[in-house]
Amino acid sequence: MTAPPASVPSLTLRLSPTPRGARLARHLAVAELDGWGIPHDSETAEAVAVIVAELAANAVTHGRVAGRDFELRLRLVTGSVRIEVSDTRTERRPPGPADVREPAPLAETGRGLVLVAALADRWEVVDRDPPGKTVRAEVDVPRWLSVSRRPRG
Repeated sequence: MTAPPASVPSLTLRLSPTPRGARLARHLAVAELDGWGIPHDSETAEAVAVIVAELAANAVTHGRVAGRDFELRLRLVTGSVRIEVSDTRTERRPPGPADVREPAPLAETGRGLVLVAALADRWEVVDRDPPGKTVRAEVDVPRWLSVSRRPRG
């Protein structure tokens, strides 16, 4: 007798490319993490919330294509939470981890990817098929085994 394959906790949402869609992405991500056993007030959940908020805001601001949603994917992978935010705009690719620069002290924009770089343990920008791009970030989860073995209801 073999055991059924273990399900990997995940969330995939298509959201409107609006400020409301970006806010909803953050709220739903934190609620999902809580359901996975990563409490709202944990460092992991707080880091994921900021990363999702920044990437969703970037998708809405810089990746918006009329009539097309952006996508949020969260997944509990070995040792971490993986966050992926995708949009369908191909020509405005963000800088990768090695190319992010601190904005000028009085600049009103340009801090989103700086925050992602500070809070994520790993991140990258990848092409997407269908056309577009995905920014993928991972936040390590302390005591990951206790979260991964938690019964799902």
